[in-house]
Amino acid sequence: MPAAFPKISKIQFEGPQSKNPLAFKHYNESEIIEGKTMKDWLRFSVVYWHTFRNQLSDPFGAGTAIRPWDDGTNSVKNAQNRVRVAFEFIEKLGAPFYAFHDRDVAPEGKSLSESNKNLDAVVKVLKEEQKRTGIKLLWGTACLFAHPRYAHGAATSCNADVFAYAAAQVKKAMEATQELGGEGYVFWGGREGYATLLNTNIKRELDHLAQFLHMAVEYKKKIGFKGQFYIEPKPKEPTKHQYDSDAAACLNFLREYELTDHLKLNLETNHATLAGHTMQHEMEVAAAAGALGSIDANTGDPMLGWDTDQFPTDIYLTSQCMLTIMKMGGLTTGGVNFDAKVRRESFEPIDLFHAHIGGMDAFARGLKIAAAIRKDGRLAEFVQQRYSSYDSGIGAKIEKGKTDFKELEAYILKKGEAAPNTSGRQEMLENLINEFI
Repeated sequence: MPAAFPKISKIQFEGPQSKNPLAFKHYNESEIIEGKTMKDWLRFSVVYWHTFRNQLSDPFGAGTAIRPWDDGTNSVKNAQNRVRVAFEFIEKLGAPFYAFHDRDVAPEGKSLSESNKNLDAVVKVLKEEQKRTGIKLLWGTACLFAHPRYAHGAATSCNADVFAYAAAQVKKAMEATQELGGEGYVFWGGREGYATLLNTNIKRELDHLAQFLHMAVEYKKKIGFKGQFYIEPKPKEPTKHQYDSDAAACLNFLREYELTDHLKLNLETNHATLAGHTMQHEMEVAAAAGALGSIDANTGDPMLGWDTDQFPTDIYLTSQCMLTIMKMGGLTTGGVNFDAKVRRESFEPIDLFHAHIGGMDAFARGLKIAAAIRKDGRLAEFVQQRYSSYDSGIGAKIEKGKTDFKELEAYILKKGEAAPNTSGRQEMLENLINEFI
């Protein structure tokens, strides 16, 4: 088929002085930062759903997206052609990974067997394009929220037949992900929650969700899939409350149901803000538990209270993300996945390039800033000094679990009063960060 972007060549790094909107100003994939290339630190991934399937509609109007390669049908042939367009785009952009939902890449049929057959036909082309370009699958997942059968949820549905259908769909999606060499698989509970507690048995639904995930773990072992499992937090929308509401809730669920050895977290900025947290908070919570696996790179509009999935351009945000990622030594099976869509008013194909270039440059700047902050050392030194009372004496005994209330009481009775606190120096530290941005 003819090129979908015939006037666009492979995007090149031209440096900060470049005025070319189709060039990287900061993302130089081969540049070495703390012993690794930018490409290896950032592990950029393009999502199939927003980039190649989103028609840019909203509740008040039809889609505006101009996509000349799409013939408007829901045919397998159109889906296969779309794969070739997608890989042309990703190859010219220079991203090493992509991610997909099963129903994004292949049309849903009138039965499960027909849907599976459609997916097989498209996976064949995905495999061909991966081999041709060297682009890899970061992770796959199943769309368990769009079809009306999932109105009450999937793994948490009150209908056992829906639970069974969801299990069959995930089974097939896992097989497709394995066949494509996917480095992970994500569970996002878009409708695993409730709209009202008047008709909801929370305990039963959570038990069912845990059973579902344990079945997935067992099937993963059975087929020999080596990829990492992830669960993705989101507090609401489309449901009133989703059980995977934030990082802490997910970790609590995984611990309660003995799943911590099998799933890490895939975190998203817009989901974090909907939960009332910053992305930095969510990443630090997950990293502290050794459970930060991957991130969806986007942002929300602070003036809007829903999941706007905008491309990240805030350098403070990307610097904070990279400080956490660098502190843990980098992502392994996960990556920086652009779960973001262009605005409804940005409807031309070239806008897809502008959006991704901006996001990649923003994260590249964040990486360089985070590396500079780490090299400077003042921030880390301040934090270390702030907790220095735990490095020796009674503090060290507390951390090692070698003391008790009786001894601590005696310690304070002898001292008469706790040592005075030191200032948190928040403003000074904020000024310090500004030195690098």
